[in-house]
Amino acid sequence: MKKIGSVLTHRVVLTGLAILLQLGVLAVAMTVFSQYFIPLYWCATLLSLAAVLWIVSSSTTNSGYKIAWIILILSLPVLGGMLYLLSRGNRFTPSMRRRLQRMERSMDETLKGDYRCEDVAAQSGTTAGAQARYLERYAHCPVYADSQVTYYALGDDCFQPMLEALRSAEHYIFLEYFIIQPGEFWGAVLDILKEKAAAGLDVRVIYDDIGCVFTLPNHYDKELERLGIKCMNFNRFVPVVSTVLNNRDHRKIMSVDGRVVFTGGINLADEYINRRERFGHWKDSAIRIEGPAAWPMSVMFLTMWAFAAGKGERIEDFRPADTPRFPENGWVQPYTDCPWDDEPVGETVYLNLFSRARRYIYITTPYLVIDEVMNTALVNAAKAGVDVRIITPHIPDKKTVFQMTRAHYEPLIRGGVKIYEYTPGFVHGKNVAVDDRYGTVGSVNLDYRSLFLHFENGALLTDNPAVLDIKKDFLETLEQCQQWTLEDCRNVPWPQRLVRSILRIFSPLL
Repeated sequence: MKKIGSVLTHRVVLTGLAILLQLGVLAVAMTVFSQYFIPLYWCATLLSLAAVLWIVSSSTTNSGYKIAWIILILSLPVLGGMLYLLSRGNRFTPSMRRRLQRMERSMDETLKGDYRCEDVAAQSGTTAGAQARYLERYAHCPVYADSQVTYYALGDDCFQPMLEALRSAEHYIFLEYFIIQPGEFWGAVLDILKEKAAAGLDVRVIYDDIGCVFTLPNHYDKELERLGIKCMNFNRFVPVVSTVLNNRDHRKIMSVDGRVVFTGGINLADEYINRRERFGHWKDSAIRIEGPAAWPMSVMFLTMWAFAAGKGERIEDFRPADTPRFPENGWVQPYTDCPWDDEPVGETVYLNLFSRARRYIYITTPYLVIDEVMNTALVNAAKAGVDVRIITPHIPDKKTVFQMTRAHYEPLIRGGVKIYEYTPGFVHGKNVAVDDRYGTVGSVNLDYRSLFLHFENGALLTDNPAVLDIKKDFLETLEQCQQWTLEDCRNVPWPQRLVRSILRIFSPLL
């Protein structure tokens, strides 16, 4: 009975009941006003028409979103317009907009003295300089030399180095993760956090509430506070129909004293280090950055903390006084992406890399749900003779997204892109390697949610030795993959192909 009671009182159940109640009230209201059906019908239809005209005239909305919304509204002329207005109207409040602007100003004011894109252009060429310039201008993220990058091909390999870095902390520890789940991984991390907090260090944690809705109890932030660990629960899950809940903090940042930072695809849960099996072998990746390039991720964390708290602090006080330097290691440029500034940083980083490729593009991604712009960029590269290869999972974690991913195979393969599935299990790494010169590792999936809806982060590598490590890992992983062909795509039963085609149309909304 106790177990049943805990299930019935779980916040997901209570939230679901609250949403059902809202829908019930709406249904009752529609019944009550049914006598006014004709005027309400025409009002709703005119509203839908206005919504379509608004969508068509928008200059910032992604074309995939436009097409999906227009089809939905025209298919449901009575409800479509209202659904669109509800989803766009509560995108974010004026207060959130002001906090976002403060967040951007803080990033720029703290880091603008570190901008070095002209040095990149002088030493590594104008194309490398152009990419660095874009991230400095539009993401307020400088490029750094003299930093060491260590690439980890598996979360298993990263586990102990992360713990060692945490134990070495002398001033502060900042953790920002989409998922935290009690187990061996989080238990080991938490033990160190408690020890460091008791010693007087500034220990802070940000976790995403929806990312942790099934893994952490409600108000877990209060529990951490009682342990002396400062905690923010990002964008709390509330029982209201709202698409603001779509904007999640998907970033993965572990910063120690602003001198060492870890990022990549790894969350703080046991499946990421293969201590727990969920979808076969979990193939993830991460990087460790030590040196000047570690500092910006502390800035990213502190600006997100200020955004969530509604108040800022003097960020410069956290800058490390003595940062180790590692010459002759190329360039490292940590970057972040915000869904509310209409600047698709994550997608632009990928597109810039694809356009610079002359020999190969190697991509690892758990989801492949891309728009026509990215599809065209990959196909054009392949048609120009670039060896374009993509590794995706063979065992899915989300069946609907897996079907959407496979729905994007055929047009890419037809254009010359080679696609492989990792047969031992699930691939969660988000990596790109290009021409032995460029690479990126981070939290940005190749799907609409990561590219347009979530807060994300990553690190762009230029002429850095770690790019070769990413390439080596890709080629070794390829040996455990099966390649998809056009024949495989066309041999799928027609009902399943039809479902995939429909999912592909509406994938921007899912």
